[in-house]
Amino acid sequence: MKTLLVQSGIDPYEAKAIALLLMEKVCGMTTTDVLTGLEGTAPTPQELQALDMAAQVAQGTPVQYALGEADFCGMVFRVAPGVLIPRPETEELVAWIVKDSLQPTANRQLSTVNCLDIGTGSGCIAIALAKQLKKAEVDAWDISPTALHIAQENAAHNNVQVAFHQVDVLAPINPQNMPRNSYNCIVSNPPYICEEEAQGMERHVLEHEPHLALFVPNNDPLLFYRRIGELGLELLRKDGALYFEINRRFGAETVAMLETLGYRHVELRQDCFGNDRMIKAIKPL
Repeated sequence: MKTLLVQSGIDPYEAKAIALLLMEKVCGMTTTDVLTGLEGTAPTPQELQALDMAAQVAQGTPVQYALGEADFCGMVFRVAPGVLIPRPETEELVAWIVKDSLQPTANRQLSTVNCLDIGTGSGCIAIALAKQLKKAEVDAWDISPTALHIAQENAAHNNVQVAFHQVDVLAPINPQNMPRNSYNCIVSNPPYICEEEAQGMERHVLEHEPHLALFVPNNDPLLFYRRIGELGLELLRKDGALYFEINRRFGAETVAMLETLGYRHVELRQDCFGNDRMIKAIKPL
């Protein structure tokens, strides 16, 4: 299996990791099991299935799509080409929100945390928040019916309650979806890759992950952030917080935009790879 992956051009170390992941997920084998397996024995049906998935990966399919699942915040999420694959950096954003939400402030004692996830995709952020914040009430919006269907399945699989709604955040919002001053936090990992950046992206991302969830016009890279920032002025409670995952190229610009809208205490953080990746901003008084 590793040889097949390496022959397709995948780095040997990555190929080994993919092979071990497939054997673990599909065959239930540990690394020790794989290394001590008997040579020359007939492959089991599960091993044949893992080999078929490896062939898909060799042809460019992301391993998570081949498996049909991805790990995120200690949970398993169904993924398919209709939703983005959850990334490790996004786990850092969830951790930031959870830490803030569990920290009592001078003017409120934690009771119920109301969160809104805009552009939920697989539902990974919303579901992780609902799982980790036991008192949370979580809403999630997405424009894609396919994404919402997958997100609903993921919520059921992970035994949490999230209220999903089909909403085009760039269109006028139905008043029923605009409960003013309702949320302690709004979070979004919206499309943020400029179209001009596509030429430098990996083929398996371009050919398999949904472009609707990836790209924004070159002339307006902050399109979604500006719109969601404006909505936050209406939807957030007093002292409510807005959290974004951002394009590392536009950290300073996103901070400046939020400050222009009147947000306070705008904080830019780097991810585990040292890239500008997350922003928190407090609703204006």
